[in-house]
Amino acid sequence: MKTRPFKQVDVFTASPYYGNPLAVVLDGTDLSTEEMQHFARWTNLSETSFLLPPSAQGAAGGAHYRVRIFTPSAELPFAGHPTLGSCHAWLEKNGGHAVGPALITQECGVGLVRIRRDGQRLAFAAPPLTRSNPSPAVLARVAAALGIKAEQIIAAQMLNNGPTWLGLLLDSRQTVLRLTPNHSALEGLVPGVGVASVDTAQAATTLIARGNREARAFGTRTAQEPPSEDMEPTVEVRFFAHDIGVSEDPVTGSFNASLAQWLIADGHAPVRYLAAQGTCIGRAGRVSIEQDSQGQVWVGGDSVTCIDGQVTL
Repeated sequence: MKTRPFKQVDVFTASPYYGNPLAVVLDGTDLSTEEMQHFARWTNLSETSFLLPPSAQGAAGGAHYRVRIFTPSAELPFAGHPTLGSCHAWLEKNGGHAVGPALITQECGVGLVRIRRDGQRLAFAAPPLTRSNPSPAVLARVAAALGIKAEQIIAAQMLNNGPTWLGLLLDSRQTVLRLTPNHSALEGLVPGVGVASVDTAQAATTLIARGNREARAFGTRTAQEPPSEDMEPTVEVRFFAHDIGVSEDPVTGSFNASLAQWLIADGHAPVRYLAAQGTCIGRAGRVSIEQDSQGQVWVGGDSVTCIDGQVTL
C-alpha cells in the first residue's frame, strides 16, 4: 500500500457535477489487475482509470502515457470519457493545459489514441470503427426491453471501436427521453445499448450537399473551432450497459464516437454537431462532434476537476 495522487474529474461539462465523473489514479505502477478492479468496484463510478508509463511499443509510437480503464465489473480496451478525463488529469499533473502539447498521444487497450488540445477543451480522434447489422431476433428483444415499437427505429447497427455496442437511431427526441428500459430483459443480449435521435430540422439548416461528403460544411468553422456548448444540441443520446455495471451512463464518449462515425457516414447527421446526454438522470453532458477535411471524426468536450488529493492503494 502506498499513497498515490488522485483526482475525480467531471467530463463532458464545464459545470461541476453535471457531466460524467471519472476517478483517476495518476500513478498506477505496481498495482495488479485485481487491485485495479477492486478499487474501480469500490469507487462505483461508470469508469475508473489508472495512469502508467507507456510501454516500449507505445513510447516508440510517441505515447505520452498509458491508461487502463475499468468499469465496476470489467476492464475496457477503450472508453471516451476516461480518455478525455485522464488526459485532463495528466495535463494538470504536468503543468496545466496552457503549457501542455497541442497534440497528446495516449496508449490504451486499442493502441494509440490522438487527443487534440484547444485551450481547456480536449477532443480525441475516434478509433477505427467496424459495424454490422444486428440480428433481427436480438433487435426485436432489445426493442421490447426498451419498450419501443419497431416503427420507432429508423436504423440499427452493431458498433465496435474497442467495446461493442448496439446503436439505435430512433424517430424523435421524445421517444429517446420517454423510454424506460427493463434492465433485466436486456441482460445478456448485448454488452451495451445506445439510443439516439437527430433533430432533422436543425441539421437541415447546416447540412450542405448530403450526397457529397467533401461538400458538407458548417459556415466558416474550421477543425480548430469545435461546436460550442452554447449551440442547441442536434442529437439526444442515452446509453445503457447493465451487463458491465452501468444502468444508465451519464455521458458515453466511446458510444458517441462510434455513433457519429455511423450517422455521418450514412447521411443521418451533419459533419459537425453537438450531442446532449444524461438529460433523464439530471446531467447536462455535451459532446462536440466534428469530422475534419481528412474524414477523421473528433469527439470533444470540457472537463473540470472536482476532487484533487491522494488515495492509499
